[in-house]
Amino acid sequence: MLARNAESLYWIGRYVERADDMARILDVAVHQLLDDASVDPDRTSRLLLRVLGIPAPSTELDVRSVTELVAFSRNQVGSIIDSLASARENARGAREVTSSEMWECLNATYNGLAERERAAKRLGPHEFFRYVEERAAMFAGLADSTMSRDDGYRFLLLGRSIERVDMLARMLLSRAGDRPSSPAWVTVLRSAGAHDTYLRTYRGALDANRVVEFILLDRLFPRSVFHAIRQAEQCLAELDHQPDSRVGPRAEAQRLLGRARSELEFLPPGVLLEDLQDRLVGLQDTCRELGEAIALQYFHAAPWVAWTDARAVGAEAVVEGEL
Repeated sequence: MLARNAESLYWIGRYVERADDMARILDVAVHQLLDDASVDPDRTSRLLLRVLGIPAPSTELDVRSVTELVAFSRNQVGSIIDSLASARENARGAREVTSSEMWECLNATYNGLAERERAAKRLGPHEFFRYVEERAAMFAGLADSTMSRDDGYRFLLLGRSIERVDMLARMLLSRAGDRPSSPAWVTVLRSAGAHDTYLRTYRGALDANRVVEFILLDRLFPRSVFHAIRQAEQCLAELDHQPDSRVGPRAEAQRLLGRARSELEFLPPGVLLEDLQDRLVGLQDTCRELGEAIALQYFHAAPWVAWTDARAVGAEAVVEGEL
């Protein structure tokens, strides 16, 4: 597979997952701001922007301004519309390795954003968030049902899994200092799309340690951190066409994922909340390092080597950095 196609599929997976997760997080935050008069809109909005990694403006923030910035802005890097536009552009450049249904889904999603934005300003932002979540789910389903299980599918799934780990770490980090009895932990479950599954798993008992345990460590829930890491590990193992190394993983990306999984998998029970903030920051650092390692391993283009007249340069190779 060409490196540019692999990179496009990887970033399509990341951008679609980013838009989906941001829509979920913002939907819950907006409902909280509208329903609870005791919540400070400016403080909550700034916390939300910090979680999402978006610079906060100097002006005072409220529901309308934060929604405009995170959801509707076409100039803000990392907004929902910007993420979907980036996914669409990557799909446009990789048409030969994506199915027609996947391209049509992304293209139709992007073209429908303006209408959904107008509807959201009339009826409320939930209409826009629900549209993004439904279209992201449709794209994931089309990818799973129309792509061959080849390297292209693995790069798409790899990007989705890494972005999911990063966004879940951001969600939990926003509540890392809260009291174990704080009702804000429910918002984390709702933002992660885990509320109903959590209640069925723990018979309705709301406990901060269990919430963190479920989102970080649950092996059966597909949106947990542990499940996403295992999925990313499997993708990298299948992309490695020489897996029989006598000394373990040879690539930096596999080592980073294996270390992150081991640190979560072998945690003693009941200690998650003790150093939660440091652990989540470490997960975010791992995601950043992982992205760099994958780019270097799979997407980095080697410099072009031109062999010149041996009599002129003593049979030495001249490496041309740019064509």
